[in-house]
Amino acid sequence: MASPFTAALCALIATAFWSLLGYALARHLLPRVLAIGAAMVTGWAVHSAVALPVYRLLGFSPFEVVGASAICILVAGVSLSQRAPASEIDSDLSIPPWAFVAAAILASIPATAILPKYTAGAVSLSDPIFDHAKSAIIDAIVRLGLPPVDPVFGEFGAPGRLAYYYLWHFSAAELALVTRASGWEADIGLTWFTAFASLTLMMGLAVWLSKKSAAALWTVALAAAGSLWVTLHFFIGADRLSPLLLPPIGMAGWLFQATWVPQHLMAAGCTVTAMLLIGRYAVRPSLTLVLTIALLIVAGFESSTFVGGVTFALAAIIAAPLVLSAVDAARRWRFIGGMAVAAILVVCLIAPLVLDQIATVQARGGGTPIVISHYRVFGELLPHTLRRILDIPGYWLIILPAELPAASVAGFIAFVTILGAAMPRAEKLAAAMLACLAGTGLVVSWLLVSTLGQNNDLGLRAIIPAAMLLIVAAAAAAAGLPSAARRIPVIVTALIGLVLSLPDFATTIHDNVVVGHRSPDGEVFAQSPELWAAVRRHTPLAARVANNPQFLQDLTPWPVNISWALLANRSSCFAGRELALAFAPLTPLARDALSDQFARVFGGKGIPEDIHHMATIYGCDVVVVVPQDKIWANDPFLTSPDYRLGEERDGRWRIYVRIK
Repeated sequence: MASPFTAALCALIATAFWSLLGYALARHLLPRVLAIGAAMVTGWAVHSAVALPVYRLLGFSPFEVVGASAICILVAGVSLSQRAPASEIDSDLSIPPWAFVAAAILASIPATAILPKYTAGAVSLSDPIFDHAKSAIIDAIVRLGLPPVDPVFGEFGAPGRLAYYYLWHFSAAELALVTRASGWEADIGLTWFTAFASLTLMMGLAVWLSKKSAAALWTVALAAAGSLWVTLHFFIGADRLSPLLLPPIGMAGWLFQATWVPQHLMAAGCTVTAMLLIGRYAVRPSLTLVLTIALLIVAGFESSTFVGGVTFALAAIIAAPLVLSAVDAARRWRFIGGMAVAAILVVCLIAPLVLDQIATVQARGGGTPIVISHYRVFGELLPHTLRRILDIPGYWLIILPAELPAASVAGFIAFVTILGAAMPRAEKLAAAMLACLAGTGLVVSWLLVSTLGQNNDLGLRAIIPAAMLLIVAAAAAAAGLPSAARRIPVIVTALIGLVLSLPDFATTIHDNVVVGHRSPDGEVFAQSPELWAAVRRHTPLAARVANNPQFLQDLTPWPVNISWALLANRSSCFAGRELALAFAPLTPLARDALSDQFARVFGGKGIPEDIHHMATIYGCDVVVVVPQDKIWANDPFLTSPDYRLGEERDGRWRIYVRIK
């Protein structure tokens, strides 16, 4: 099981290393308070975007990682020994130490949510662990190096390459490699670091915009806000509300996103920082800024195609006329040339990932990956035509206030006030650039739908940078507006939203931190580490293992092969339908057929041809059978000519090895 101490070690190493690198760079590019706030995101993004292609060329081992890290620390030390430009030193502004403490505590909620919960011989997991099944990617990178293999599906003759935005998981693999942590533990540690880095970035922006240290506290408080759904269900009733409004689908605020999808949250931090630096480059051009902007864009894209790719690209296009008009005429071509250089560098670095993703989309049957379709709000109570019309304002008037109760209305008011206030040119441009990014994220979530999975992941994740920036604007306005007449509406709406979201916050703490998703399978899961340790004894590092994809499926709110993902540290030949949706280059028809085939085999309805296919087509080098499988009493693998029994343990498991 994942150890909280090992996860904490990963978090501390990540914070120390990437903060050092980021601040050593950012102090030469940004005012001091912004450099401190953006240090962790900048350090992680620049280092990770460069390290990935370097390790792909030189190899990925503890020696390379430690050696490269030592060089980075040395370079950072040299940078820190140099005096920052006088124009970037602002000693009057700072993020208070207590704000960092509050941010660290809040960041522990997402990290704790994916730790195992122990109760009387059983282990329970909280619902967000479903999305952290991707920790299998981390184990695969540590085990087999770069480029990463697809850990959830294998087929003889296929390249088995992972086509996913995996930069965040690659950086977790670096931590796992040097600390000997499991992928699960590194995932927990990097989840905490990501949440803390995001909060620190938001605090730095809020303090810089408001010129008040108190904005940092407002930032943490607003980030902790939940949604209104628990409150609405309590006062109205879920049964009475559901005919009128469709149930929430996961387009939620900062705390929810930090817990479920930290890779998308880190991408959002990269996009926010990149937009900020583009605005800086318009008034203070330098080659260092160009390179940093490019690497931030690369890191954002390679952590989330939806946030760092689609959303950022649209925001940059929308902001282009604004930033060009702010550049002095004499330097406009220099600005355009610098952005062109950044764009070329971005294209070169992301090309391998883009080509892999294109190939996967084609293998899945092609089709349009993104379509225009507005967010659906209202339910069957209203006539179809009427509810489709009302959906258009319903997103802005119902969904946003419900999902972002503390930041949406307050943030809108704050942005209007901030953009209308008198401020220095550089700050005005930065605020306008960030407003473009926030507005783009909201519109993308409103109008665009991704079609490659069961959920609209584009819409669900594009809102993250918008949520972050609405929090920043509301915190800055609440703490720093000189006029009480303008400050009070922001404070009142923010506090009302915070109070109304407290039931959801309390539910989150209870369900994710304290209790978890309790299930009768928890007792079996508590014994699973021993099972997977035995499997590893019979499975070489590059081999693939097959087990029942529905094993312990009740541990999670949606069925997923969670014990394999968290504990196996071996690739699967087919890890199940849910994971295949995200990773396997299969058409829907082929994916469903393969899922049905594995269900037949482990459900006791398979035929010899099914087992033969597992050995000869899908590369299942090792097969695991447990008493929970329906074939336990009448095991077809015992008589299969393709497999031999490798180990049987006290009626708890049988491990079969493919005969080569």
